[in-house]
Amino acid sequence: MNRHVNAISGRLSLRQPQRESLEILHRITEIAPPGKEADIAAVLEAIRSEYPSVTDFEREFPSLCFALATGVGKTRLMGAFVSYLHLAHGICNFFVLAPNLTIYNKLIADFTPNTPKYVFKGIAEFAIDPPTVITGDTYESGVGVREAARRANRLPGFFQETGVHINIFNISKINSEVRGGKSPRIKRLSEYIGESYFDYLAGLPDLVLLMDESHRYRASAGVRAINELKPILGLELTATPFVETNKGGVAFKNVIYDYPLGRAMSDGFVKEPAVVTRKDFNPAGMSVEEIERLKLEDGIRLHESVKVELETYARETLQAIVKPFLLVIARDTTHAGQLLRMIQSGVFFEGRYTDKVIQVDSSKTGKDEEEMIERLLRVEQTEEPTEIVIHVNMLKEGWDVTNLYTIVPLRAANARILIEQSIGRGLRLPYGKRTGVTPVDRLNIVAHDKFQEIIDEANRPDSVIRMQAVVIDGSELEKKTATVVSQSQLATKLGLRPALVTASTAMAGQEVQPIFTGAQEQQVAKTAWEVIKGYENKPEMLPSVNHLKDPEIQAAIVKAVEAQQPAQLALEGFTVKPDIAAVVAKTVELVTEQTIDIPRILVVPKGVVKSGFKPFTLELDSLNYPPVSEDLWVQYLRTGEGMAVTPARGCSEEPRTENYIVRCLMDFNDISYDDHADLLYDLAGQAVRHFESYLQPDEVIDVVRCHQHEIARFIYVQMQKHYWEEVAEYEVKVSKGFTELKPSAYTCKTNEPPADYKVSPADKSNMSRYLFGGFTRCLYPVQKFDSDAERKLAVIMERDAVKWFKPAKGQFQIFYRHGADHLEYQPDFVAETESTICMLEPKASNQMNDPVVLAKKEVAVKWCVNATEYAKSHGGKPWRYVLIPHDGIATNMTLNGLAQMYGI
Repeated sequence: MNRHVNAISGRLSLRQPQRESLEILHRITEIAPPGKEADIAAVLEAIRSEYPSVTDFEREFPSLCFALATGVGKTRLMGAFVSYLHLAHGICNFFVLAPNLTIYNKLIADFTPNTPKYVFKGIAEFAIDPPTVITGDTYESGVGVREAARRANRLPGFFQETGVHINIFNISKINSEVRGGKSPRIKRLSEYIGESYFDYLAGLPDLVLLMDESHRYRASAGVRAINELKPILGLELTATPFVETNKGGVAFKNVIYDYPLGRAMSDGFVKEPAVVTRKDFNPAGMSVEEIERLKLEDGIRLHESVKVELETYARETLQAIVKPFLLVIARDTTHAGQLLRMIQSGVFFEGRYTDKVIQVDSSKTGKDEEEMIERLLRVEQTEEPTEIVIHVNMLKEGWDVTNLYTIVPLRAANARILIEQSIGRGLRLPYGKRTGVTPVDRLNIVAHDKFQEIIDEANRPDSVIRMQAVVIDGSELEKKTATVVSQSQLATKLGLRPALVTASTAMAGQEVQPIFTGAQEQQVAKTAWEVIKGYENKPEMLPSVNHLKDPEIQAAIVKAVEAQQPAQLALEGFTVKPDIAAVVAKTVELVTEQTIDIPRILVVPKGVVKSGFKPFTLELDSLNYPPVSEDLWVQYLRTGEGMAVTPARGCSEEPRTENYIVRCLMDFNDISYDDHADLLYDLAGQAVRHFESYLQPDEVIDVVRCHQHEIARFIYVQMQKHYWEEVAEYEVKVSKGFTELKPSAYTCKTNEPPADYKVSPADKSNMSRYLFGGFTRCLYPVQKFDSDAERKLAVIMERDAVKWFKPAKGQFQIFYRHGADHLEYQPDFVAETESTICMLEPKASNQMNDPVVLAKKEVAVKWCVNATEYAKSHGGKPWRYVLIPHDGIATNMTLNGLAQMYGI
């Protein structure tokens, strides 16, 4: 593979479809090097010989379309294209076309350094000397020409800068300028350069044209004018590679790579859309207005539920909290205005959304339009109050939000139009990838009256996508939920609260009173706790929390607290100085009572680490691809999407058939080509010989080229069983003597108090819905259990343990190997007795020998051995891992008895 392609893919963290697009561009520059005097017909023939989907450039210059689904990352791909063409071929001049003002402004921001979505972040050459951005608003100043002249006139021997120029223009503005046969403003004479900027660009020997959302302006007069720029290459990016006409869509003839929405969904790059209806919904006897109101109300209830789920997920995983919003699609501006007035009224959900709704359509002008656009552009920001957006048809390409989770279409339309127009703006994922949490990964479309019609349409063989079906229980949906934050009893008793509390946040354990009631003492205690946390990373000074009782350490804490107090006390108007030593002593006592020492243990190799994969024979019985026809029709069972896959599309010619498989295997992070080249070619050769056993030679090549990624994944999975690692010696290092207990977060009904942990719930099949409380020895006020066996174990721990808790994510930082991945293992429970600290893992009896359970057990046992060695050296208690089958847990059992029977 080309070193520039590899480097750029790594630096920009390109997704697979982005990387494949970059590989194609690299191949194009090999078989048809771009140049000013290129023979267009010869270039087309060369490209068509390897990429038969390209039948016509449809331009007066070589132009290729990369069709990538919404949400996959077309703008980042543009950055990769520019980086590659400059670094690999020295091309310095680029002209970027935007279809409208929104995308124009977005592209300017994304190509500007130090912005959140800067497209060259990670490209070292551009960090030293970023490209000069010239826009449709700045080109007349001559900035691009002056900068080019300045760079060209640098003295010999001085550092030579890259000199990349990126011109960004709005084609809709150019279209408006050429009406009536006029020339666009860019063609007018410029006093700064003695010619028009257009002529200056047309005279450049290396101008490359990049067209964003090119389907929007393909046949416009502005683009016909742009043709006269005579670029050496055109690169089009769109999610919709066809032009709408009165007779239907006309497909592009220059699509060289096609990555449709169905594949993006299958690969997890976008949200899963779902059509939602109400259980037992019957529109009989309901007016249009009543149906609309019900859909809107259910949509808002669903929105509130999603809001809670998003906050819970963010708090569980220590991510930024995403504020979702709801999109209402109105029939027209009059209808939109009626909906706005209804939502803003005091009777609609008691006026809770009066200031949280905006209307976005052409009815706004002047100052009102500016305010509307400003609020719309800030809708992703948590401080922006907008939660409901009403629109008619203004929200099109370029409005790239990631926090749209609920859509309520109220415009009369057939199912196909509803699907195509509703989901496009809501598919982007807020965290860049799927989380595995359904509410966080799903886009909801509330369509009570169109539900079955949409499902039927989505299930058609030629449907764009297949949609999930979600039936909501109206009575359940009306029950409000909240994100319950359960911080440790220690934090609550010290009077601490999370940094961010939203309207959906509920704090567990509010009945617990802080141990310090006075404001001065509370401030001193909080400062003391911050000082104590500073000792986390100093195990040589504070091996465990029990060492806080040492007089020398307490004296050091008092001194540190005193150093911080005077300014704070004066600032807050305190006049009586608190007894700092007494407050520190009481805080230390609380910390030791409400903490179980969990050291942070690192096991690092000493000396050289060797690893690799042993040679083996592949199991190929299930790998039986049939011959590939000229156009293979692939029916994606999960998505219901039909797509014609041309075997040669997206692939370059390789001298050896095995190369197609090997280059895909090289993309896996734990495979080094230099170390494994012989093995990779041996495995790829086994696969190729297997295909040769039942296919003709030409058929073998087609099958491998068409299915190269699937074949590579098939081989890679089997390679994991033959992985080896050789280390002369491991060294155990303890970076923390103890770790602060992390808060947990749960989604719960607001009107349901915590259940009594001693009482088995009526519905044991859905234990995760219950929040349990009433504990006296648990280090948290509330807990959730995955099974009734876990609840019973809590009863045992409450009776027999000194203290116990259910760890939050990230508490232990223990990792186990699963295939090529290293996943975090989070023990179910930790319980401290008078003599031992137990790591407890209850499991269903039929899962005790599951490979994943055994992998977790292996790393947990090693951790407990290392923790025990550390604890013993500092007067602490030993650790023990206890893997318990569910049917072995009964309330008459003792904790010591379980440890004896199932401890390791």
